Amino acid sequence: MQQNAVSSSYVAAELQAREHRSNHEFREAAITAQVAAEIGRAEGDGASWWGMTLFGAECLLAAGDFEASAGVAGSLLEQPGDAMPQLRAQVHILLAKAYQGLGLLEQAADEARAAADLMNGEDDVEIAVKARQALIAALADSGRLDEAWAESLVMADVISGEVDDQIVGKAYWVIGNVAFLCSKVAEGLHYHELAAATFSPARNLTVWAKFNKASAAMRLAADVADSDTLRCIERAELATDVIGGSPNDFLLLKLNRGHWNYLAGESAAAVKLLEQISVDLETPSPQILGEACLLLGRSHADLGNWAEARKHLLEAADHFEKAGAPQRAEQALEFLKDVP
Repeated sequence: MQQNAVSSSYVAAELQAREHRSNHEFREAAITAQVAAEIGRAEGDGASWWGMTLFGAECLLAAGDFEASAGVAGSLLEQPGDAMPQLRAQVHILLAKAYQGLGLLEQAADEARAAADLMNGEDDVEIAVKARQALIAALADSGRLDEAWAESLVMADVISGEVDDQIVGKAYWVIGNVAFLCSKVAEGLHYHELAAATFSPARNLTVWAKFNKASAAMRLAADVADSDTLRCIERAELATDVIGGSPNDFLLLKLNRGHWNYLAGESAAAVKLLEQISVDLETPSPQILGEACLLLGRSHADLGNWAEARKHLLEAADHFEKAGAPQRAEQALEFLKDVP
Protein backbone atom coordinates (compact mmCIF):
# COMPACT_ATOMS: atom_id res chain seq x y z
CA MET A 1 0.00 0.00 0.00
CA GLN A 2 1.54 3.26 -1.18
CA GLN A 3 1.82 6.08 1.35
CA ASN A 4 1.62 9.65 0.02
CA ALA A 5 1.33 13.00 1.79
CA VAL A 6 -2.27 13.38 2.94
CA SER A 7 -4.37 16.28 1.67
CA SER A 8 -6.27 18.77 3.80
CA SER A 9 -9.59 17.37 2.51
CA TYR A 10 -8.61 13.87 3.69
CA VAL A 11 -7.52 15.17 7.10
CA ALA A 12 -10.79 17.09 7.51
CA ALA A 13 -12.87 14.01 6.65
CA GLU A 14 -10.88 11.77 8.98
CA LEU A 15 -11.16 14.22 11.88
CA GLN A 16 -14.90 14.55 11.33
CA ALA A 17 -15.32 10.76 11.29
CA ARG A 18 -13.40 10.41 14.54
CA GLU A 19 -15.39 13.23 16.14
CA HIS A 20 -18.65 11.49 15.19
CA ARG A 21 -17.37 8.29 16.78
CA SER A 22 -16.29 10.03 19.98
CA ASN A 23 -19.86 11.41 20.20
CA HIS A 24 -21.26 7.88 19.70
CA GLU A 25 -22.71 8.90 16.31
CA PHE A 26 -21.59 5.62 14.80
CA ARG A 27 -23.52 5.64 11.52
CA GLU A 28 -22.43 9.19 10.74
CA ALA A 29 -18.86 8.18 11.59
CA ALA A 30 -19.06 5.24 9.16
CA ILE A 31 -20.39 7.46 6.34
CA THR A 32 -17.70 10.10 6.87
CA ALA A 33 -14.99 7.43 7.16
CA GLN A 34 -16.01 6.13 3.74
CA VAL A 35 -15.69 9.66 2.34
CA ALA A 36 -12.16 9.89 3.79
CA ALA A 37 -11.30 6.45 2.42
CA GLU A 38 -12.40 7.41 -1.09
CA ILE A 39 -10.34 10.62 -0.91
CA GLY A 40 -7.33 8.53 0.08
CA ARG A 41 -7.93 6.11 -2.78
CA ALA A 42 -8.27 8.94 -5.32
CA GLU A 43 -4.96 10.41 -4.10
CA GLY A 44 -3.18 7.07 -4.41
CA ASP A 45 -2.83 6.68 -0.64
CA GLY A 46 -3.60 3.00 -0.10
CA ALA A 47 -2.72 3.06 3.61
CA SER A 48 -5.23 5.82 4.34
CA TRP A 49 -7.90 4.05 2.27
CA TRP A 50 -7.34 0.80 4.19
CA GLY A 51 -7.26 2.47 7.60
CA MET A 52 -10.45 4.51 7.12
CA THR A 53 -12.32 1.60 5.52
CA LEU A 54 -11.49 -0.51 8.57
CA PHE A 55 -12.48 2.39 10.84
CA GLY A 56 -15.82 2.64 9.03
CA ALA A 57 -16.45 -1.09 9.46
CA GLU A 58 -15.71 -0.75 13.20
CA CYS A 59 -18.25 2.08 13.43
CA LEU A 60 -20.90 -0.01 11.69
CA LEU A 61 -20.22 -2.79 14.19
CA ALA A 62 -20.61 -0.31 17.07
CA ALA A 63 -23.93 0.79 15.53
CA GLY A 64 -25.14 -2.82 15.59
CA ASP A 65 -25.26 -3.08 11.78
CA PHE A 66 -23.45 -6.41 11.71
CA GLU A 67 -24.25 -7.29 8.11
CA ALA A 68 -22.95 -4.00 6.70
CA SER A 69 -19.87 -4.21 8.92
CA ALA A 70 -19.09 -7.71 7.66
CA GLY A 71 -19.54 -6.57 4.07
CA VAL A 72 -17.09 -3.69 4.42
CA ALA A 73 -14.55 -5.80 6.31
CA GLY A 74 -14.81 -8.58 3.76
CA SER A 75 -14.05 -6.12 0.96
CA LEU A 76 -10.71 -5.35 2.61
CA LEU A 77 -9.65 -9.00 2.56
CA GLU A 78 -10.50 -9.21 -1.14
CA GLN A 79 -8.02 -6.46 -2.00
CA PRO A 80 -4.79 -7.48 -3.71
CA GLY A 81 -1.52 -6.63 -2.02
CA ASP A 82 0.46 -7.65 1.01
CA ALA A 83 -1.12 -5.92 3.98
CA MET A 84 0.75 -6.39 7.24
CA PRO A 85 -0.35 -9.42 9.30
CA GLN A 86 -1.53 -7.09 12.08
CA LEU A 87 -3.87 -5.27 9.69
CA ARG A 88 -5.32 -8.44 8.21
CA ALA A 89 -5.72 -9.90 11.70
CA GLN A 90 -7.71 -6.82 12.76
CA VAL A 91 -10.07 -7.35 9.82
CA HIS A 92 -10.55 -11.03 10.71
CA ILE A 93 -11.29 -10.02 14.33
CA LEU A 94 -13.87 -7.50 13.14
CA LEU A 95 -15.47 -10.12 10.89
CA ALA A 96 -15.59 -12.55 13.80
CA LYS A 97 -17.49 -10.02 15.91
CA ALA A 98 -19.88 -9.18 13.07
CA TYR A 99 -20.62 -12.85 12.37
CA GLN A 100 -21.13 -13.42 16.09
CA GLY A 101 -23.67 -10.59 16.12
CA LEU A 102 -25.45 -12.23 13.18
CA GLY A 103 -25.54 -15.57 15.01
CA LEU A 104 -23.13 -17.18 12.50
CA LEU A 105 -20.98 -18.70 15.22
CA GLU A 106 -19.05 -21.23 13.17
CA GLN A 107 -17.96 -18.53 10.71
CA ALA A 108 -17.11 -16.26 13.65
CA ALA A 109 -14.82 -18.91 15.14
CA ASP A 110 -13.14 -19.47 11.75
CA GLU A 111 -12.41 -15.75 11.33
CA ALA A 112 -11.08 -15.41 14.87
CA ARG A 113 -8.86 -18.45 14.45
CA ALA A 114 -7.51 -16.97 11.20
CA ALA A 115 -6.61 -13.81 13.14
CA ALA A 116 -4.93 -15.80 15.91
CA ASP A 117 -2.94 -17.82 13.34
CA LEU A 118 -1.78 -14.61 11.62
CA MET A 119 -0.43 -13.34 14.95
CA ASN A 120 1.59 -16.47 15.75
CA GLY A 121 5.21 -15.37 15.92
CA GLU A 122 4.32 -11.66 15.66
CA ASP A 123 5.39 -9.14 18.30
CA ASP A 124 2.06 -7.33 18.62
CA VAL A 125 0.74 -8.85 21.85
CA GLU A 126 -2.35 -6.63 22.00
CA ILE A 127 -3.74 -7.79 18.65
CA ALA A 128 -2.84 -11.39 19.51
CA VAL A 129 -4.88 -11.08 22.72
CA LYS A 130 -7.79 -9.50 20.85
CA ALA A 131 -7.75 -12.38 18.36
CA ARG A 132 -7.88 -14.91 21.20
CA GLN A 133 -10.72 -12.96 22.82
CA ALA A 134 -12.80 -13.12 19.65
CA LEU A 135 -12.06 -16.83 19.20
CA ILE A 136 -12.95 -17.67 22.79
CA ALA A 137 -16.19 -15.69 22.61
CA ALA A 138 -17.30 -17.45 19.41
CA LEU A 139 -16.41 -20.91 20.75
CA ALA A 140 -18.19 -20.23 24.03
CA ASP A 141 -21.35 -18.91 22.37
CA SER A 142 -21.54 -21.99 20.16
CA GLY A 143 -21.25 -24.26 23.22
CA ARG A 144 -17.74 -25.55 22.46
CA LEU A 145 -16.76 -24.93 26.06
CA ASP A 146 -13.80 -27.32 26.35
CA GLU A 147 -12.13 -25.62 23.37
CA ALA A 148 -13.01 -22.18 24.74
CA TRP A 149 -11.47 -22.97 28.14
CA ALA A 150 -8.32 -24.36 26.53
CA GLU A 151 -7.98 -21.15 24.48
CA SER A 152 -8.59 -19.11 27.64
CA LEU A 153 -5.61 -20.74 29.33
CA VAL A 154 -3.49 -20.00 26.25
CA MET A 155 -4.55 -16.35 26.40
CA ALA A 156 -3.79 -16.15 30.12
CA ASP A 157 -0.21 -17.14 29.23
CA VAL A 158 -0.03 -14.52 26.45
CA ILE A 159 -0.95 -11.62 28.73
CA SER A 160 2.13 -9.71 29.84
CA GLY A 161 3.07 -6.49 31.56
CA GLU A 162 3.56 -4.90 28.14
CA VAL A 163 -0.17 -4.97 27.42
CA ASP A 164 -2.40 -1.97 28.18
CA ASP A 165 -4.55 -2.34 31.30
CA GLN A 166 -7.74 -2.12 29.27
CA ILE A 167 -6.63 -5.02 27.06
CA VAL A 168 -5.65 -7.07 30.11
CA GLY A 169 -9.02 -6.28 31.69
CA LYS A 170 -10.87 -7.43 28.59
CA ALA A 171 -8.83 -10.64 28.55
CA TYR A 172 -9.72 -11.39 32.18
CA TRP A 173 -13.32 -10.53 31.31
CA VAL A 174 -13.44 -13.15 28.54
CA ILE A 175 -11.69 -15.80 30.66
CA GLY A 176 -14.21 -15.18 33.43
CA ASN A 177 -17.08 -15.55 30.96
CA VAL A 178 -15.84 -18.97 29.90
CA ALA A 179 -15.29 -20.05 33.49
CA PHE A 180 -18.92 -19.19 34.27
CA LEU A 181 -20.11 -21.13 31.23
CA CYS A 182 -18.02 -24.13 32.32
CA SER A 183 -19.72 -23.97 35.75
CA LYS A 184 -16.43 -22.84 37.30
CA VAL A 185 -18.27 -20.13 39.23
CA ALA A 186 -15.47 -19.35 41.69
CA GLU A 187 -12.99 -18.91 38.83
CA GLY A 188 -15.52 -16.79 36.93
CA LEU A 189 -16.01 -14.45 39.87
CA HIS A 190 -12.23 -14.28 40.39
CA TYR A 191 -11.43 -13.31 36.80
CA HIS A 192 -14.29 -10.80 36.64
CA GLU A 193 -13.00 -9.19 39.83
CA LEU A 194 -9.57 -8.92 38.20
CA ALA A 195 -11.19 -7.34 35.15
CA ALA A 196 -13.26 -4.92 37.24
CA ALA A 197 -10.08 -3.66 38.91
CA THR A 198 -8.75 -2.47 35.52
CA PHE A 199 -11.90 -0.61 34.41
CA SER A 200 -13.26 2.71 35.63
CA PRO A 201 -16.11 4.95 34.46
CA ALA A 202 -13.74 7.92 34.52
CA ARG A 203 -11.32 6.34 32.06
CA ASN A 204 -13.77 4.73 29.64
CA LEU A 205 -17.48 4.83 30.45
CA THR A 206 -18.39 2.74 27.40
CA VAL A 207 -16.15 -0.18 28.37
CA TRP A 208 -17.27 0.09 32.00
CA ALA A 209 -20.93 -0.10 30.91
CA LYS A 210 -20.36 -3.08 28.63
CA PHE A 211 -18.37 -4.96 31.27
CA ASN A 212 -21.01 -4.49 33.94
CA LYS A 213 -23.73 -5.57 31.50
CA ALA A 214 -21.81 -8.67 30.45
CA SER A 215 -20.69 -9.57 33.97
CA ALA A 216 -24.29 -9.37 35.15
CA ALA A 217 -25.34 -11.70 32.33
CA MET A 218 -22.68 -14.26 33.27
CA ARG A 219 -23.54 -14.11 36.97
CA LEU A 220 -27.23 -14.54 36.20
CA ALA A 221 -26.55 -17.49 33.90
CA ALA A 222 -24.73 -19.11 36.84
CA ASP A 223 -27.74 -18.34 39.10
CA VAL A 224 -25.65 -15.86 41.09
CA ALA A 225 -28.34 -13.32 42.02
CA ASP A 226 -26.58 -11.46 44.84
CA SER A 227 -26.15 -7.75 45.59
CA ASP A 228 -23.00 -7.57 43.42
CA THR A 229 -24.97 -8.83 40.44
CA LEU A 230 -27.69 -6.24 41.02
CA ARG A 231 -25.01 -3.52 41.22
CA CYS A 232 -23.64 -4.66 37.85
CA ILE A 233 -27.13 -4.40 36.33
CA GLU A 234 -27.75 -0.95 37.78
CA ARG A 235 -24.32 0.37 36.73
CA ALA A 236 -24.82 -0.86 33.18
CA GLU A 237 -28.30 0.67 32.96
CA LEU A 238 -27.14 4.01 34.34
CA ALA A 239 -24.05 4.23 32.11
CA THR A 240 -25.98 3.25 28.98
CA ASP A 241 -28.57 5.91 29.73
CA VAL A 242 -25.72 8.44 29.80
CA ILE A 243 -23.73 7.35 26.74
CA GLY A 244 -26.45 5.72 24.65
CA GLY A 245 -26.05 2.40 22.90
CA SER A 246 -27.09 0.22 19.99
CA PRO A 247 -30.49 -1.51 19.87
CA ASN A 248 -28.71 -4.70 20.93
CA ASP A 249 -27.30 -2.98 24.02
CA PHE A 250 -30.75 -1.98 25.22
CA LEU A 251 -32.17 -5.43 24.49
CA LEU A 252 -29.40 -7.04 26.53
CA LEU A 253 -30.14 -4.69 29.43
CA LYS A 254 -33.78 -5.79 29.30
CA LEU A 255 -32.66 -9.41 29.16
CA ASN A 256 -30.50 -8.97 32.27
CA ARG A 257 -33.25 -7.21 34.20
CA GLY A 258 -35.78 -9.86 33.15
CA HIS A 259 -33.39 -12.63 34.20
CA TRP A 260 -32.90 -10.92 37.56
CA ASN A 261 -36.67 -10.72 38.05
CA TYR A 262 -37.01 -14.42 37.24
CA LEU A 263 -34.32 -15.47 39.73
CA ALA A 264 -35.83 -13.13 42.35
CA GLY A 265 -39.15 -14.97 42.01
CA GLU A 266 -40.83 -12.08 40.21
CA SER A 267 -41.91 -14.16 37.21
CA ALA A 268 -44.79 -11.89 36.14
CA ALA A 269 -42.42 -8.90 35.95
CA ALA A 270 -39.92 -11.04 34.04
CA VAL A 271 -42.57 -12.01 31.49
CA LYS A 272 -43.56 -8.37 30.94
CA LEU A 273 -39.97 -7.35 30.18
CA LEU A 274 -38.95 -10.40 28.17
CA GLU A 275 -42.00 -10.25 25.90
CA GLN A 276 -40.74 -6.87 24.68
CA ILE A 277 -37.62 -8.62 23.40
CA SER A 278 -39.33 -11.62 21.83
CA VAL A 279 -41.62 -9.47 19.65
CA ASP A 280 -38.89 -7.06 18.49
CA LEU A 281 -38.53 -7.98 14.82
CA GLU A 282 -35.43 -5.80 14.44
CA THR A 283 -33.38 -7.94 16.80
CA PRO A 284 -30.42 -9.05 14.66
CA SER A 285 -29.20 -11.90 16.85
CA PRO A 286 -31.04 -15.23 17.17
CA GLN A 287 -28.99 -15.80 20.33
CA ILE A 288 -30.75 -12.93 22.13
CA LEU A 289 -34.12 -14.22 20.99
CA GLY A 290 -33.16 -17.70 22.17
CA GLU A 291 -32.18 -16.47 25.63
CA ALA A 292 -35.33 -14.35 25.93
CA CYS A 293 -37.60 -17.22 24.87
CA LEU A 294 -35.83 -19.61 27.24
CA LEU A 295 -36.42 -17.29 30.19
CA LEU A 296 -39.98 -16.63 29.05
CA GLY A 297 -40.64 -20.35 28.98
CA ARG A 298 -39.24 -20.85 32.47
CA SER A 299 -41.10 -17.81 33.83
CA HIS A 300 -44.41 -18.98 32.38
CA ALA A 301 -43.77 -22.44 33.85
CA ASP A 302 -43.30 -20.87 37.29
CA LEU A 303 -46.64 -19.11 36.82
CA GLY A 304 -48.35 -22.34 35.77
CA ASN A 305 -48.94 -21.12 32.20
CA TRP A 306 -48.04 -24.48 30.68
CA ALA A 307 -49.08 -23.80 27.07
CA GLU A 308 -47.08 -20.55 26.97
CA ALA A 309 -44.12 -22.27 28.61
CA ARG A 310 -44.08 -25.02 25.97
CA LYS A 311 -44.43 -22.52 23.13
CA HIS A 312 -41.52 -20.34 24.25
CA LEU A 313 -39.18 -23.22 25.08
CA LEU A 314 -39.71 -24.68 21.61
CA GLU A 315 -39.06 -21.23 20.10
CA ALA A 316 -35.89 -20.96 22.20
CA ALA A 317 -34.61 -24.29 20.87
CA ASP A 318 -35.31 -23.14 17.30
CA HIS A 319 -33.49 -19.83 17.76
CA PHE A 320 -30.47 -21.54 19.32
CA GLU A 321 -30.29 -24.01 16.42
CA LYS A 322 -30.34 -21.10 13.96
CA ALA A 323 -27.55 -19.43 15.95
CA GLY A 324 -25.38 -22.53 15.70
CA ALA A 325 -25.63 -23.27 19.43
CA PRO A 326 -27.03 -26.83 19.58
CA GLN A 327 -26.05 -27.33 23.22
CA ARG A 328 -28.22 -24.39 24.25
CA ALA A 329 -31.04 -25.80 22.12
CA GLU A 330 -30.73 -29.09 24.01
CA GLN A 331 -30.94 -27.22 27.32
CA ALA A 332 -34.19 -25.58 26.23
CA LEU A 333 -35.62 -28.98 25.33
CA GLU A 334 -34.49 -30.34 28.70
CA PHE A 335 -36.55 -27.68 30.47
CA LEU A 336 -39.47 -28.67 28.24
CA LYS A 337 -39.47 -32.13 29.81
CA ASP A 338 -40.47 -30.57 33.15
CA VAL A 339 -43.53 -28.85 31.68
CA PRO A 340 -46.73 -30.94 32.13
